[in-house]
Amino acid sequence: MKAVKAIFRLTIILYLLSFVIGIGCKQAPASDVGSVKKTGNIMIDDKKDKIDSLIEPEKALDTVDFHKKMLSLAHDSITARWPAKAPVSNHGAILPYRRVVAYYGNFYSRHMGILGTMPEDQLIKKLQKEVELWNNADTLAPVIPAIHYIAITAQKNPGKAATYRIRMPEKQILKAIQLAREIDGLTFLDVQVGHSTVSKEVPSLEQYLLEPDVHLGLDPEWSMKDGSIPGRKIGTMDARDVNFAVEYLSDLVKKHHLPPKILVVHRFTKGMLTNTDKIKTTPEVQIVINMDGFGFPAKKVDSYRRAVSAYPVQFTGFKLFYKNDIASKPYRMMTPKEILRLYPKPIYIQYQ
Repeated sequence: MKAVKAIFRLTIILYLLSFVIGIGCKQAPASDVGSVKKTGNIMIDDKKDKIDSLIEPEKALDTVDFHKKMLSLAHDSITARWPAKAPVSNHGAILPYRRVVAYYGNFYSRHMGILGTMPEDQLIKKLQKEVELWNNADTLAPVIPAIHYIAITAQKNPGKAATYRIRMPEKQILKAIQLAREIDGLTFLDVQVGHSTVSKEVPSLEQYLLEPDVHLGLDPEWSMKDGSIPGRKIGTMDARDVNFAVEYLSDLVKKHHLPPKILVVHRFTKGMLTNTDKIKTTPEVQIVINMDGFGFPAKKVDSYRRAVSAYPVQFTGFKLFYKNDIASKPYRMMTPKEILRLYPKPIYIQYQ
């Protein structure tokens, strides 16, 4: 038994060293966390200290510790797929040191997620309760709350430019950012391109993405490459779409000395995201493939295994639906402990 344990420890050590040598030395020079500047022009109030507190530079500097935490997401078990092979993130990285727990939706609609269903004070209290549950379930990954706002929404009407999408007004986007900052959290701006493209829509959010606490989401479900009307069938994106966003965010990070950005890509079927193995990973961007399907626990676990863990990119996420997940037996949502048993452990959790 002692010999088996010794071999296991040696395997882990060799794995970590191989990453340090093979990836760590190729890492792009990290920006000085202390010199991070808020280069955008949308700061609503002075949250500098609170926003900077989201960053743990002393841990992000430790490459070995980074890989140890990545290995812990895989339950300390090395397989051919996990941990996913990707560059070490730059200084100021949030993942895998912290778990993000986000509330998703649009303030204009009660049907697009939790954000549009109740007054802000009630919303925050409900989110804080979820944060507490996750902090209790996994003390090794303290939670950062987040507001995941659909900033560009697909629609059934073509609109003036026949793009089948509508961009939310600045006032609403700023509302999402301010709400997140009130709870010392992050903002994710989600993009549903409709008949438009990632390359046309993501740059329209640049003034917000210049803020160190604002991140990005892509939803392939609403990308209708075949010209279908959004909502009538499941859409799709390719690795090229994701890579555009990765390269765009990477350039912003390098040019403006920002901490790494998180890019969340939703997925619950294989066809929603093609050529996954061609998705590029960089030290400036942390990619989360988020299991976006609803249903009873066994169905959700199956979707996670088929569409997310089977196609490793970097990090994984898991969405919970307050209404749809309880519509069939056993009429309940999955618990944090159940989700933490998944392989690998999701580091991004979203509630709709």
